[in-house]
Amino acid sequence: MPKHSPIPTVPTFADAFAYSLDAWQRSILFLDVMRQRGEQYEKHTAETAPHVLNYEAELVVDGRKLEKPVNYALVRIIPPEGIVVDPLKRPFVVVDPRAGHGPGIGGFKADSEIGVAMKAGHPCYFIGFLPEPVPGQTIEDIAGAEAIFLETVVARHADADGKPCVVGNCQAGWAVMILAALRPELFGPIIIAGTPLSYWAGVRGQYPMRYSGGLLGGSWLTALTSDLGAGIFDGAWLVQNFENQNPANTLWSKQYNLYSNIDTEAERYLGFERWWGGHVTLNAEEMQFIVDELFVGNKLAAGEIRTSDGTAIDLRNIHSPIVVFCSKGDNITPPPQALDWILDLYDSVDEIRAHGQTIVYAVHDKIGHLGIFVSAGVARKEHDEFASNIDLIDVLPPGLYEAVLEPASEDIEGRDLVAGDWVMRCEARTLDDIRALGGNDLEDERRFATAAKLSEVNLALYRTCLQPAVKAAVTSPMAEAMRRMHPLRLQYEIFGPRNPLMGWIEAAAEHARENRKPAVDDNPFLALQESMSRQIVDGLEAWRRTVEHLSEETFRTVYGAPALQAALGIDSHADRPRKPEKSHLHQALLETRIAALRAEVAEGGLREALARALLFVGKARGGADERGFEAIRRLRRAHPTASQLTLAEFKALLRRQFVILLIDEEAALAAIPKLLPEDVNERRAAFDALREVLQASGAITGAAAERLERVGRLFGLESEAVPFVARKTARERKTS
Repeated sequence: MPKHSPIPTVPTFADAFAYSLDAWQRSILFLDVMRQRGEQYEKHTAETAPHVLNYEAELVVDGRKLEKPVNYALVRIIPPEGIVVDPLKRPFVVVDPRAGHGPGIGGFKADSEIGVAMKAGHPCYFIGFLPEPVPGQTIEDIAGAEAIFLETVVARHADADGKPCVVGNCQAGWAVMILAALRPELFGPIIIAGTPLSYWAGVRGQYPMRYSGGLLGGSWLTALTSDLGAGIFDGAWLVQNFENQNPANTLWSKQYNLYSNIDTEAERYLGFERWWGGHVTLNAEEMQFIVDELFVGNKLAAGEIRTSDGTAIDLRNIHSPIVVFCSKGDNITPPPQALDWILDLYDSVDEIRAHGQTIVYAVHDKIGHLGIFVSAGVARKEHDEFASNIDLIDVLPPGLYEAVLEPASEDIEGRDLVAGDWVMRCEARTLDDIRALGGNDLEDERRFATAAKLSEVNLALYRTCLQPAVKAAVTSPMAEAMRRMHPLRLQYEIFGPRNPLMGWIEAAAEHARENRKPAVDDNPFLALQESMSRQIVDGLEAWRRTVEHLSEETFRTVYGAPALQAALGIDSHADRPRKPEKSHLHQALLETRIAALRAEVAEGGLREALARALLFVGKARGGADERGFEAIRRLRRAHPTASQLTLAEFKALLRRQFVILLIDEEAALAAIPKLLPEDVNERRAAFDALREVLQASGAITGAAAERLERVGRLFGLESEAVPFVARKTARERKTS
């Protein structure tokens, strides 16, 4: 919004006239944008496959033609002119959420997830959906279709250097994670952006949307809404829930920003509204599963969801690296909901490593939920870095990391090894770093468990007492009429071409544009307008905070009542939240694997020795840097014999040596001389390459320098290793 000077003491008549003319013209132009929005809405909803992709696409697999048909499809994104993709690079597959809006937000514009992936040279695919579901389709059917889609992508890129990187936005993220747990062999790295996985988690005084299910009495209202839709759940209600979280923006700021900046804001506003107004529907069974199993039941991380054949969905089965991107400014999927599934599944980072999982998270300071997908700044920074460094993420040893992004200034060490404007470093973290972001205590967990139990009771009562009558009363035409009358649809149609009262607006707007006379910035009435707008926003914000506080206290009081908890069978003496059972078979297999790796400590050659030494020294730095990985790439290109390993083989080599170091570090180091060639020149060249990789991220100092010196001695280069590394200063030695 424009900034204006303070209101002068005595506004003049000229100021009043100029402002009045400006305000009248802005009002006409505002109505014209509303008219265009209505026309755009009707054209968009009339399309067979409406979407907001900014790219041409080629249909690859139509989900409606599968054995179990669904309203999903796989398309290949055709690179625009000037963009060249490398068929040998791993493909990216972007999956958009079916959470009320139509598909395409992942490729909404050039600065988007699809845009930055293609800029990095990756072929791109997109999984979208039609507005209406196939009758009878279920969430499990959709997972089966997406598995076929990924099988197709893998087959089309059999020679690519890695399995597909799959990006799941918002609710598509949990669907991707479910499929990855069932079919882990189909996936390369997984990026889940703004995705809720731990649905009860949060911080007191913040993120009140998690209380909605309990305050509504559970999922019976979902069943009622679906029955009123004749078996169809209207996604407009999901969008309405989203808008209710920010009444100041919904009721005022969004429209006021357009009105006050009408000369510059119309195109951006209409572009976003094209997606925002594209409401879709779900089958009753789909929506009931989502609410019962996920949002109210919170069964995913607990391992309590099973497929139709009885297979338990255990997120610990995922083999691919998982990148979690969330934001402190996101009140829909705050960091605890995006990250606390890690605490639900694991008791320590060692457990994460024992399951061979690599988890990388990034937490934005302030961007909102939609900004995670649509913000150009986020696309140019976080998503660009994820796409550019996806191979680095893929080869990280198992563990928990935070992706830290720093500006790549011209004088930074190894600037030539950085492709973009940021340097990504993956720093090792512990579960305490996740806990520090906030979360529930045991009493909170019991409250949500009580709400889930009450939801089951209420749903059973509804299905027994009311559902038969509702289903008998509602016909398909009646349900369609009610959908058309939804307030979110009416706000588009009321300004659309079917309203005869809008007939004069287009001509009046053209006249206003031809004679446009905006008021000058220091007009005192503009300052008064801005002041009134701020007061309206402040009032709506105060209302929001009051409602949120009352909602939270009501939830805590009702579901914290010992009598209600006892009546519903909640154990008030449980000393820990529910967690999925630990697999005795996995423990036995792990012990067998450890025994086998112990026998491999002295096996291998120069590759194994270099990988082991790199991990040993790098461990002192507490993470990995994109510059070091780029240095490895360049060394592989410069030495053809070193490039014989594929990325998958290189990843397997690093992981094996990492685990060997974890099992017995001293024995692993002591075995290095046995793995080295006898020729001192070969050993010296290998050590030089190792040092070059380590120095790519900056000077080697402190503990890392001491470790490199030790590696030099193991390489038999005692007299040569020390001069190449930075030594501690006398002061550092004194304080250490």
